[in-house]
Amino acid sequence: MQSRRTFLKNSAAASLATPLIGTGAFAQDQWPSREIRTICMFPPGTGADIMVRFYAKKLEDALGSGRRVIVENRPGAFGALAAQYVANQKSDGHTIFIAPGSSVLAAAPHVFKSLTYKPVDDFEHVTTIARLPFILMVSVDRPWKTVAELTAYLKEQGDKASYASLANPGLVGAELYKAHFGLKTVEVKYKDSAPAYNDLIGGNLAFTHIDPAVGMAWLKQGKVRALCVTSAERTKALPDIPGAKEAGIMNSDIQAWWSVHTPKGVAQPVLQRLEQLFNKIAVDADTMKFLSDSGIDPFPGDSKKVRELLLADIKNWGEYVKLAKIEPI
Repeated sequence: MQSRRTFLKNSAAASLATPLIGTGAFAQDQWPSREIRTICMFPPGTGADIMVRFYAKKLEDALGSGRRVIVENRPGAFGALAAQYVANQKSDGHTIFIAPGSSVLAAAPHVFKSLTYKPVDDFEHVTTIARLPFILMVSVDRPWKTVAELTAYLKEQGDKASYASLANPGLVGAELYKAHFGLKTVEVKYKDSAPAYNDLIGGNLAFTHIDPAVGMAWLKQGKVRALCVTSAERTKALPDIPGAKEAGIMNSDIQAWWSVHTPKGVAQPVLQRLEQLFNKIAVDADTMKFLSDSGIDPFPGDSKKVRELLLADIKNWGEYVKLAKIEPI
């Protein structure tokens, strides 16, 4: 028979444990209790915006019951403003960050002198969803049909030629290309793709590296030419475009991966449900077609995978930034 002291001790332990179990069940059963906001790091109409809006709509459809999933654009500082905003939101599962985690969270410690958030510790990392290289593009009005021909021109021009940078993978891809061939081409920063496109086809820029979601749309208009991708080898979604190694850029092997994150502290049952939902979306026929049409490969995963990738790419981006001699901003 239990002593009175043992009974009271066991009863107290049970009373403390029960609310924790109940809280987890409640969080899962009641989530979402209102609309979900997906934060987008770039303006409407960009490749990032197209991606986020697609996955937001698929999540809304998967949730059903009239639950809305809205996209909120918070552009600026190569995604750092959006990431900081998400990190500061309530941990209730109603704010999620669908983003290229490799080039936003992983790159951040190396491309910014200071950060107001911790890329690993201030978020819950849900899963990966897609993977893509950037595409090196030139105007069809220019004579270059290979990277070698473009390189020869850029060597002649020195610092009189320029290129457009719109996102971290494109910036690093361009700087690795320059570093490999000793080019002095000048970077011109753009906040969104439309002005960069106009300057590219207008002859004001020699080249740019653009994400496939936007790049495929550009190619369909017939005014730009793809010379290679930033990954070392060709990808499944872009089999007709040479890999960087094939094109002669031996130091480039960059593929951005997209992932889903929430603020730190979201209940595990909610995180698990989000992971299940996004992995279901990843193999959906509509998703596969969307990604293929956008030049992107599917990349489903889980919380362990995205965290491991994040830690590995934080190290990789340190090397990219050094090799490309990129000064933190």
